[in-house]
Formats: sequence, structure tokens, C-alpha cells
Amino acid sequence: MPRARKGRKFDQVLEGARNVFLQHGFEGASVDDIAREAGVSKATLYSYFPDKRLLFMEVAQSECRRQADEAVELIDQNAPVDKVLTEAARRMVAFLMSDFAQKVFRICVAESERFPELGHQFYHSGPVLVRERLMEYLAKAVERGELQIDDLAFAADQFAALCKVTLHEQTIFGVAACCPPQEADKVVSGAVEMFLARYGGR
Repeated sequence: MPRARKGRKFDQVLEGARNVFLQHGFEGASVDDIAREAGVSKATLYSYFPDKRLLFMEVAQSECRRQADEAVELIDQNAPVDKVLTEAARRMVAFLMSDFAQKVFRICVAESERFPELGHQFYHSGPVLVRERLMEYLAKAVERGELQIDDLAFAADQFAALCKVTLHEQTIFGVAACCPPQEADKVVSGAVEMFLARYGGR
């Protein structure tokens, strides 16, 4: 797949593409619509992104990086481990339940047979990025004696999976239009309690 090229209107194109992809999906999003929404010419759009798949993945990766960077910046990683994990879980649940995450997930699944690289790249910019950021924190907590973990990658994946309980499936299968706040709180507290029961320092 060709590479994107940065330029003065790069962010402008990304924002326009984000709006169109979320409204029309990958297949329904035309280059004309994206260029119009971004306020650029098709020539300008193609000069940055010669392939629509490349543009879609840049949109998804940018949002995942933004969410991850914001979490690292705003969560006090020196706070008690239960507080850090609770805030991390809240952010993960909020992102998983967001309109953006749900639509990107569905697009990747829908296009997985024709364009398997979409799912591959989203996996590495989403779940893998979350795992890496969690591992960085868990390693510090282990060093401080707050947690006892032998396999950091597996533990990070377990925590992320706990944050998906019930809510993710309900949303993806369309059986719950949205999750009540108390249900999200229940998932968050349950994830932290189970994780600390397994890995809490002794």
C-alpha cells in the first residue's frame, strides 16, 4: 500500500474524511464527498492520500493515538494502583462505546475479506497500542511492588478484555443503543477488582 504524504492541509483532509467515513462507511464514502467536506480539491486529497484505504487507516490511527496519548498525559501514574486502573478502565470503556470506535470496528470487519490490511493495521493502532501503554504502567507498578505480574502483555490483554464485558457485545450486535452509566461503572469496578484479585501485590 502506498504511503501518505504530509502537507499544509493534511489535518484538514483528515477531519473531513473522519466525518464522511463515520456518516457513510468506507464503501459509501466517495473521494468527491471527502474533498468537499475537507474543503480541498481532489488533486490535493490525492497528493496526500493516493488510496482511500490509506486515508481511512490514517483517520483510525490518529484517533487511537490521540486517545492513548491523552490518557497517558491526564492519568496520574503515581496515584494508588486502584485509582490508576479505574481511570484507565473508564477511558477504555468510554472509547469502546463511542460512536467513532463502534463504526470503525464495523467498517474493519465489513471490509476484512476484500481489504484484510485494514483490520491488520487497525489492530496494531488500536488494541496493540492499548496493550503497550498498559504494559508501560504495569511494569512501573510491578517495580514499586504494587502488582505481581510475570507476563505483562498477557495481563494487559486481560485487563482490556475485562473492560469489554457485556457492553462491547451489546453494542456491536445492536441489542443496546447505548449503555446506562451504572452499567459502565459496574464493568469498570468489576474489571479493576478482578484484575487486582489476580495481580495485586502481597
